[in-house]
Amino acid sequence: MKAAAALAGLAAAHAAPALAAVGPLRRLVLPGLAGRGDPGHVALTFDDGPHPEATPRLLRLLDSGGVRATFFLLGRMAAEHPKVARAIATAGHEIAVHGYDHRLLLKRRPTETFDDLAHACETIAAVTGRTPRWWRPPYGVASTAALFSARRLGLTPVLWTCWGRDWTAGATPDSVFRAVRRGLRGGGTILLHDSDHAAASRAWEATLGALPAILTHCRVRGFEVGPLGAHGLGPGPLQPALSRSRPA
Repeated sequence: MKAAAALAGLAAAHAAPALAAVGPLRRLVLPGLAGRGDPGHVALTFDDGPHPEATPRLLRLLDSGGVRATFFLLGRMAAEHPKVARAIATAGHEIAVHGYDHRLLLKRRPTETFDDLAHACETIAAVTGRTPRWWRPPYGVASTAALFSARRLGLTPVLWTCWGRDWTAGATPDSVFRAVRRGLRGGGTILLHDSDHAAASRAWEATLGALPAILTHCRVRGFEVGPLGAHGLGPGPLQPALSRSRPA
């Protein structure tokens, strides 16, 4: 019974950070982790790229509006599409890391977790010439091992305050816009996707269709739109800067 209790305790400790994936709880208890920043600013972020078709179209759209954003890249996608990854950095957007593979971290052992994140950082930095500062776990679900790994690599975890639900097969430009509008407040962080790597096929088309309306809505409300680096996020309880050293 003692062994079973110990195992249960270890499992609970491993999974405890996953509670931050619960939006209302995260926004209330951990505003920094949720991406709450300057009330006059909105952080625009994209996950799961780079994508060979979606990302170039998105870059043109952002450039036409004079907007810069943060891209949470997958290492595997950056390795497969290096020219697109470099184009994001060249265009002046902020490079962040989403992991090497898009897998639920709760199912990974600590060494696997660190190796995935370290490999992602190394690949993305080599391809783009930028060292990622921000990290967002796949599905927004972290483990204790993942948080320690991020700290060792000097990464700051950040999730989101609102999303477009743009990964579903039924997503439309209007549905994505309305989902963002419902949750958007000043100081918030928007989650969208520029890839269908972990989404319904070509779901990113709804994202591209919704983006002009989202940007217009932000401007009408007086919000400046930009990357996380301009969002005024300070270090929170899960965001200390620790050593970049690799564990033995």
